[in-house]
Amino acid sequence: MTMQRWTPFADFGRAFGPFGRPIAFSRPFVADASRWRIPTDVAVEEENLVVRASLPGVEPEKIEVTLEDGILTIAGETAAESQEQKGDFLLRERRWGKFHRALKLPGYVDADRAEPKYANGVLTITLPKREASKARRLEVSAD
Repeated sequence: MTMQRWTPFADFGRAFGPFGRPIAFSRPFVADASRWRIPTDVAVEEENLVVRASLPGVEPEKIEVTLEDGILTIAGETAAESQEQKGDFLLRERRWGKFHRALKLPGYVDADRAEPKYANGVLTITLPKREASKARRLEVSAD
């Protein structure tokens, strides 16, 4: 099973796309325009599913990680810089405000043993595979 980004309104778009074709959303529906999505990597490493999210400058106590019904949610908020702006920005890519990311997890992960860690601006969540879903070798016997 592959990892899928959870977008709650994607099925709505598929149902009402022109000529029966699905509508492709460039980004998930967000009610609050001040929210931003965090860059996230998901990988299978040995017997674990590992989620890494870039959150530079965010204090660990401002990060909220929840697991509910197979959905991993990372949310929080960063404060805007309080420095006075001198001059006009030519390029401004750093963000502040609320952030949110929700990922639908595959059924083979053991959410009860999830381990979130934060170091050097990267949140790493390790989700071990369930014992029942791990591959095992079966011996073939001959009569």
